[in-house]
Amino acid sequence: MNHHNQIERVDVGKSPGENRPAATLRSAVIRILVLTAIAAAIGAAWCFFRDQLSLESLATREKVFDTFRMKHPVVVYVVAFVIYVVITGLSVPGASILTIAYGWFFRFWSAVVLVSFASTTGATIAFLLSRYLLRDFVQRRFGERLTAFNQALEREGAFYLFSLRLIPAVPFFVINVVMGLTPMRVWTYWWVSQTGMLAGTCVYVYAGSRVPTAAELAENGADWVRDWQIIAAFVLLAFFPYAVRALVRVVRQRVVRQRSEHK
Repeated sequence: MNHHNQIERVDVGKSPGENRPAATLRSAVIRILVLTAIAAAIGAAWCFFRDQLSLESLATREKVFDTFRMKHPVVVYVVAFVIYVVITGLSVPGASILTIAYGWFFRFWSAVVLVSFASTTGATIAFLLSRYLLRDFVQRRFGERLTAFNQALEREGAFYLFSLRLIPAVPFFVINVVMGLTPMRVWTYWWVSQTGMLAGTCVYVYAGSRVPTAAELAENGADWVRDWQIIAAFVLLAFFPYAVRALVRVVRQRVVRQRSEHK
């Protein structure tokens, strides 16, 4: 009797497949409503703030900020330095965009010095946090990579870190936290990172420094796109990792060959 009732309930009840169209429809409606709300918010913001987003308005504000930077250069540099250190030290995404933005705002040489030391300082902070505070978490999360890093360090020494800094194949924050659990000394980590990241920093900063100011955009319009230096900057930005990867491969082969000959 009970067996018959169970079969009957199964036959009468709804099968899981019968609810799928309703769930799919509900999900599609939710997505449409969310997209509509986002579009409405963007449209409202554009209506209220479009006058303030014109190139002429941005150029005026840019002049005000430039004036403040000229009057208080130390304050602006310190704040920019701290912001970059916090972002890189806490492994917050956006360091590459910030590097380009600094290149645009501070121009090439000032931005290179600022970003170079700020990025290394932030990387070292992440390195120390991993070594002394986050060891268990990093060990669980990146245990396999840690083993590979230690083996590579035994083979190539500090050159391995130098090649990682040159080639953005491994994420910036992964290098910081995993290296914190290796036997590498803090001073070695700092100066190798400082020199290894310098070339990439120069490329990103140069790309940002070639972007015109808002005042120049308001005056010249889209003519800046045809500037050969700007085109070269972004071509260099795109092909830099591949060129460095090939160079590092050649250097690494020579180092390994020399070590094998000495043995």
